[in-house]
Amino acid sequence: MDNISFQYPVWYLFLCLALGGLFAGILYYRSTAFRSQSSTLNTLLGLLRFAAVSLIAILLLTPLLRRVVRDVKKPIILIAQDQSESVGAALGAQKAAYLSSLNALQAELEGEYEVKTYGFGSEVREGIDSAFTDKQSNIAEALSSLYDLYSGQNLGAVVLASDGIYNEGSNPLYANAALDAPLFSIPLGDTTAQRDLLVKRVFHNRIVYLGDKFSIQVDLAGDNAAGSNSRVNVYKIVNGKASLLQQEAVTIDQNNWFETREFILDADQAGVQRFRITLSEIPEEATVVNNSKDIFIDVLDARQKILVLGNAPHPDLTAFRQALSNNQNYQVTTATIDNLEESPSEFDFIILHNLPSRSKAATSVLNAIASQQIPHLFVVGNQTDLPQFNQAQRVLSIQRRGSSTNQVQAYFKPGFNLFQLSEDLKEQLPGYTPLTAVFGDYNIESSASALLYQRIGKVETDYPLLVLGEGSGTKVGVLGGEGVWRWRLFDYLQNQDHERFNELIGKIVQYLSLKEDKRRFRISLSKNIFDENEPVYFDAELYNQSFELVNDPDASLTVKDAAGKEYNFTFNKAGNAYRLNAGILPVGNYQFTGSVFFGGERLTYDGQFSIQPIQLEQYETTADHNTMRLLSEQYGGAVYYPESILEIAAAIRSRDTVKPVIYETAQTQPIINFKWLFAILLLLLASEWALRRYFGSY
Repeated sequence: MDNISFQYPVWYLFLCLALGGLFAGILYYRSTAFRSQSSTLNTLLGLLRFAAVSLIAILLLTPLLRRVVRDVKKPIILIAQDQSESVGAALGAQKAAYLSSLNALQAELEGEYEVKTYGFGSEVREGIDSAFTDKQSNIAEALSSLYDLYSGQNLGAVVLASDGIYNEGSNPLYANAALDAPLFSIPLGDTTAQRDLLVKRVFHNRIVYLGDKFSIQVDLAGDNAAGSNSRVNVYKIVNGKASLLQQEAVTIDQNNWFETREFILDADQAGVQRFRITLSEIPEEATVVNNSKDIFIDVLDARQKILVLGNAPHPDLTAFRQALSNNQNYQVTTATIDNLEESPSEFDFIILHNLPSRSKAATSVLNAIASQQIPHLFVVGNQTDLPQFNQAQRVLSIQRRGSSTNQVQAYFKPGFNLFQLSEDLKEQLPGYTPLTAVFGDYNIESSASALLYQRIGKVETDYPLLVLGEGSGTKVGVLGGEGVWRWRLFDYLQNQDHERFNELIGKIVQYLSLKEDKRRFRISLSKNIFDENEPVYFDAELYNQSFELVNDPDASLTVKDAAGKEYNFTFNKAGNAYRLNAGILPVGNYQFTGSVFFGGERLTYDGQFSIQPIQLEQYETTADHNTMRLLSEQYGGAVYYPESILEIAAAIRSRDTVKPVIYETAQTQPIINFKWLFAILLLLLASEWALRRYFGSY
């Protein structure tokens, strides 16, 4: 529907037309150029001039063309199909016939309505396929997603087909989806509880530490299996082979049976470990797929090997060992320099008591510390060779004056900020029994910090007692006195425990032994255990010699499964770093090696991760048709079973609210924008000029 409007009054339009006609008529009435010709020629030329001038005058008024466009929108019908494994199992051999009926419903509706199909389960996506392999069911998310997509549009009806089982998301009856349309549900599956045992849930920690014991709690359930006997087994899966760890008998004493069992396992191997909990099959059991459940536990080897090495037997060595052995992450070895059997390079942290001494230089130990950059703590006593000690570290310099010693107590000065100590320790430590310290001059290097200072008698000196710092890229500590065993005994005398002494030694060792990752090529994962439907993302960083982030060269990654199969990838460059989406991988344990060639050397990084199965769909096999019925009632729809799917089309047509909607849109455009008007104008002027030229005038 089109009409023309003007920006000026209509009388102004007629005035322009009259002036144009008057101009053309007077011009040719007074013209004598064509008196010898027929009067028809003057009339024709006058009309051409009139039309041209009038058109120009009209265009000067900038008239507007207003067009009203009508668009008829058909009602939208949404068909949402649950494509989880439980629905596929429930349909069984009838799956093809059911999908054929669903396609027939779609074809029946497409003439009058705009039909959209969606599949849902782990996620919501367009289209319906025949796989039914989703590992999860999230009906609430499906309803919310459809509402987000079609709210405000002419939504006629929603057809929802599902077994009513949801194992992800909230209860669909309370989903925040205000669908302004009736919902017709198609309940699928069998609501009859069959004879079945299942491992319902397993509760466990995702991370445990090597050498610890950890607990797993197993929820066992059974339907219609009263009077049966079974066994619950716990296996460890290594390279695809299962080894039995524990086994217990279970007796099912009622049809609606539920029981929780607890198992205590040993974390005896580092890395991601796979365990399987199973219930043995009973006679006439409907399915055994849900009789087992696999879990993955990340066993961290966070233990550090600590060597307490003395010049000679001393009660301080035992005090250090007892304080550190309380931490399960420490494996403590005590030895003297004469009976050390292991190589110093095998340890993560070393305490050197009265070493180097005047009789034993401990050169091999100090060389191993320097070459391997092993963090260490010196305990300076009367047997320490101070010149060698001063050469071995750059934290604290001690110049002996004479051969005497001082009995010193500890006190705190403000300003130490490398770590925090409890207020209880800060309050009690200054009153502890004195240590024996060398009498001499103490000088702290500028890069070091003093935690404790010496108090001699009642005089608080500036001589440091405990200094922490770093030299040649290695953290170093110096305790300038021996006899810490007295502190441990005094702590027990005062408090009937060793908590404050253990805290002090533990905090010192924890700070000094904490290693910074100085590798120039690093790869990180958001976690070590992924679900089987979850893509695995890798992030990588490359640093130059100045530890500036770069990504000029290409970086590659090789992922290897337990069977030795390799997956090769190349990282994408993202900003100054690298990123890789390795996609979805099969269930199992994996190792990966990343590499990059940069600055003339090949840098590598190794790691591991695991993919765990999602077995949610296997542990709820009884359909919940009541939820489907309540959903239909909530949204003003009705329930139709698979054998009457085609009746849904008639039910939708009978609804007065499911009608087309007419949208009108007004479009306004200046007529001057139409190029064909200029063609007409040019034709009028050219025709007039041609006639005048032909009959002997200009």
